[in-house]
Amino acid sequence: MPVLKNISALYTCPPDGGQHDVGEIRNAAMVWADGQIIWSGPEPDLPKIYKGYLTYDARGRMVIPGLIDCHTHLAFGGWRADEFEMRSLGRSYLDIAKAGGGILSSVDATRQAAPEKLLEKCRVLISHIVKLGVTTIEAKTGYGLDLDTELSVLRVYRQLNNIGLIEIIPTYLGAHTIPPEYSKDRRKYMRTIINTVLPMVNIEGSARFIDVFVEDSAFTADEARRILMAGMEFGLRAKVHADQLSACGGAELAAEVGAVSADHLERVTDQGIQRLSKTGVVAVSLPLASFYLKQPPLPARKLIDSKVPVAVATDFNPGSAPSWHLPLAMTMACTMQSMSPAEVLKGATAYAARAISVDDTLGSLQPGMQADFAIIDAPDVNHWLYHFRPNACVATYKKGRALHDVSETEAVYPWY
Repeated sequence: MPVLKNISALYTCPPDGGQHDVGEIRNAAMVWADGQIIWSGPEPDLPKIYKGYLTYDARGRMVIPGLIDCHTHLAFGGWRADEFEMRSLGRSYLDIAKAGGGILSSVDATRQAAPEKLLEKCRVLISHIVKLGVTTIEAKTGYGLDLDTELSVLRVYRQLNNIGLIEIIPTYLGAHTIPPEYSKDRRKYMRTIINTVLPMVNIEGSARFIDVFVEDSAFTADEARRILMAGMEFGLRAKVHADQLSACGGAELAAEVGAVSADHLERVTDQGIQRLSKTGVVAVSLPLASFYLKQPPLPARKLIDSKVPVAVATDFNPGSAPSWHLPLAMTMACTMQSMSPAEVLKGATAYAARAISVDDTLGSLQPGMQADFAIIDAPDVNHWLYHFRPNACVATYKKGRALHDVSETEAVYPWY
């Protein structure tokens, strides 16, 4: 039964309490056993029963729940650095997609990649991600767009879960765009998703969510509704890529079908915000994508003021957000979206957990929650997100077990 003491600030991030409520406890201690938090609070209040147990020293650092990246496209073949150059010279995302680039170029590379190569690539990526304090990620398909490749990617995610570095929450995103072989018959592709792929996904039990990209270059709201409803009949919960490049009614659709989250929302309308507010759908902010695409970011203040919970994630993918650095996305959410550091922390923990339906066990350090946490070399959340460093995380714990720990070898950063 380990005890962690000398915590400068412990952020318990309760699931309720609003966007700003991160449950900060100064001069704190925390106790866990059998992979669960059993006590957290001010160190002077530590019950005597725990004082003789194995003790770790946080050395005056802060402790947060394990970060949750609730929107990634983890498994893909190749990269798309050439498109970065094109965008730098003024080409738009839609221009590149219409010219045969974008998602379809990753589809071609992913179809050609052997499953064992995809697995190894993901394993290496995760070895870097976990060092940032991330303990759970949602991972989408969507770069196969055929039965065999989509199922293969879902199997890769299952294998990664078996390896046990971090927890993978799989999402089926067959409706990412129309693949080239169906370019002249999009209705046939939708029938393939509904009548062929979804039954196989259901048989294998390999996905928890179904997602659709609602956009001019992808699927209309009416098409997305049909696909989402079909997935929900197989027990998959809905997520929506909504209103990223244009206002296409994605937020309204997410509210209509009871989606767990509406992601992107850079172009969300006031009506869309009100619909999200009434239905409790989580808005997932992806500031890295806004940055790379030179787009105005999600209107976080409008959403928060309308009582819409805002999560923060990376959108890690080979094209529009080629970075897995969630702390960087968090700092960007502060500077680009007018969110406070506390609001962003809640968005990358408790609300991110809600966006992937794991908030009953993850995203908080209250007693009874899973002992997923990170030790950050900063005195508090304001300093951490204000003074960006390559990595301020010195230890990452999953179910009370250290996945990454340099806390005893790296010097405490000079905050003074």
